[in-house]
Amino acid sequence: MNIALIGYGKMGKAIEEIALQRGHVIVLKIDINNVSEFNQENLSKADAAIEFSSPHSAFDNVMKCLQFKTPVVCGSTGWLDKYEEVKKYCVDNNSAFLYSSNYSIGVNIFFELNKRLAELMASHNEYDVSMTEIHHTQKKDAPSGTAITLSEQILEKIKRKKVWVNHISDNADELEIISERIDPAPGTHQIKYSSAIDDIEIIHTAHNRMGFATGAVLAAEFIKGKKGVFNMKDVLGF
Repeated sequence: MNIALIGYGKMGKAIEEIALQRGHVIVLKIDINNVSEFNQENLSKADAAIEFSSPHSAFDNVMKCLQFKTPVVCGSTGWLDKYEEVKKYCVDNNSAFLYSSNYSIGVNIFFELNKRLAELMASHNEYDVSMTEIHHTQKKDAPSGTAITLSEQILEKIKRKKVWVNHISDNADELEIISERIDPAPGTHQIKYSSAIDDIEIIHTAHNRMGFATGAVLAAEFIKGKKGVFNMKDVLGF
């Protein structure tokens, strides 16, 4: 299939590598140096677009793809205050949109483990739960989109926690997320349940960007020719 890359940084280049390995063609590569080429004529050459840019540009990039009816897979985080607006525009414009806070197959399995563990721990008030996420120093948002997804899953199951916060907290109502930025870490997420007796931890550690890139290409393959709003659970059949 023909793929447009909207955002051609480290993730964009990793996605390109995986896409070419899988026999696809990159027909458009957009970064800050050629924004003028991000137009309907060039997008029309693509069966799908994969958007990995930055929090401040992701919304506009996605909306442009939807406007021109190019199915778009978005992996940018830090813009989700406008997520519902994008979903509505996608449906109203009969377009196709797929968003995930993390495209790694391993992370999406980790999401399912997190939900199940939180469900098991919900009645055990003697355990406090906290989270740590570690990324490279170039990551612009904190906490990570993946950490937010994990925290929202926990809050849904563990009602004694009311809200997540991105700092150390002694408030029993708050789910503490600690964000660390250390090079060259591509991404680690640790969830810890602590009691006076023992600790229970689950950890996902990415070794490189290829897991994220592979999932993004799988998502583009999935969304080709479709209409509607999707996520990685649709892609993976969870």
